[in-house]
Amino acid sequence: MIRKGSAADVPFMRSMLAHAYAWRVNALDADIPLTRYVDNWGRPGDVAVIAHETGNRVGAAWFRLFRRSEPGYGFLDEQTPELSISVVPSRRRHGVGQELLDALLEKARAENHARVSLSVEKDSPAVAFYERNGFTASGESQGGLVMVREL
Repeated sequence: MIRKGSAADVPFMRSMLAHAYAWRVNALDADIPLTRYVDNWGRPGDVAVIAHETGNRVGAAWFRLFRRSEPGYGFLDEQTPELSISVVPSRRRHGVGQELLDALLEKARAENHARVSLSVEKDSPAVAFYERNGFTASGESQGGLVMVREL
């Protein structure tokens, strides 16, 4: 089940960043340089969806607009929201990520965004998932791959 995310989900979203960031190694939330993706949640342009199974949150996806002066790793421009998505390890490869991505892309279309972007490490297994879903490489940022999906 997918539902709209809220400020109450920020701690869970922060933990999902840890899962996404540390796909190769264990990392503590404090070690993750990605707090810009959830800090001060609820500003204009912030949209999140949360996946639930049997009453437990099992994944999250969200997008946020960044300013050129404070860009995200997948920043393209101030009109293109940058997407973040992560699923708890035990529920990966069970369709949860696809459901989250589909729901979030629908919300991006509803808000009249022309495209979304994201950043992913070049050797992450997620690259193939994004490519299957119409994302294409558009450049690099701090060692990661910037990918874009036209809507």
